[in-house]
Amino acid sequence: NVVTYSALISACEKGGQWELALELFEEMRTAGILANTVTYNALISACEKGQQWEQALDTFADMKQAGVQPDVVTFSALVSACGSGGQYQMALDTFRLMELEGVAPN
Repeated sequence: NVVTYSALISACEKGGQWELALELFEEMRTAGILANTVTYNALISACEKGQQWEQALDTFADMKQAGVQPDVVTFSALVSACGSGGQYQMALDTFRLMELEGVAPN
């Protein structure tokens, strides 16, 4: 179920295994299990830890397309991913988007 997959993806994030996290996410989707905000946050964080800022942004776009609401954790992970990838303008743009979407920074 989504809780189990989210926990697995989160474990991959903690272990620096962003590629495995992405594989598990795709496996979950293939099984017809819908991702939630926690799932997407774990995957975006895994990408951030793996210095995969583009994949993090792609995951965020997928999240939005799926109709899943981002939260402050989502945006924080995205800003971090962009920053660690040297994409400072994209980090700033992401922060501004967060404000536009009514998500308060912490």
